[in-house]
Amino acid sequence: MSKHLVYVGIGSNIDQEKYIRLAVQYLKASFGSQCQLRLSPVYKTEAVGFDGDDFFNLVACFLTELSPFDVEKQLKKIENQNGRRRDQEKFAARTLDIDLLLYDQDIINEKGISIPRDEIEKYAFVLSPLADLSPDLIHPQTQKNVAEMWQELSQNTEAGALEKIDFIWTPSA
Repeated sequence: MSKHLVYVGIGSNIDQEKYIRLAVQYLKASFGSQCQLRLSPVYKTEAVGFDGDDFFNLVACFLTELSPFDVEKQLKKIENQNGRRRDQEKFAARTLDIDLLLYDQDIINEKGISIPRDEIEKYAFVLSPLADLSPDLIHPQTQKNVAEMWQELSQNTEAGALEKIDFIWTPSA
């Protein structure tokens, strides 16, 4: 079976450190220890679309044999296992938000999946960590590499402020 390169955005604004760590643990458990999970730096950003605590955001990438639809199902399952509530408004506080950003160079708009996610082009908290992780990655629709896209978006004051943080992956005892 062939392997597919997947990028996911991870965010939390409720007990951020705990849920970011759990997201990474669940991704490794769900997609296998052989998935070679790579992580961007973690950023702190203000909540977008509502008043709430700051979010911690990052991007992860890994290889999988699953279809994009099965990846999406697994991501929703991880969110649910970590207390994600689906009965809230779109812009609300959340324990965990994991979005499928890219699946190879595929462009998909079916069965509730839109890939590449349009948030890549809109929000600093998605594009900056993506550019940190894979600056030469070519966006399948714009045909620009994500480092160029980040350079352009970072000039836009509406893209949202973000602060790279020194995230400690192992909590102290």
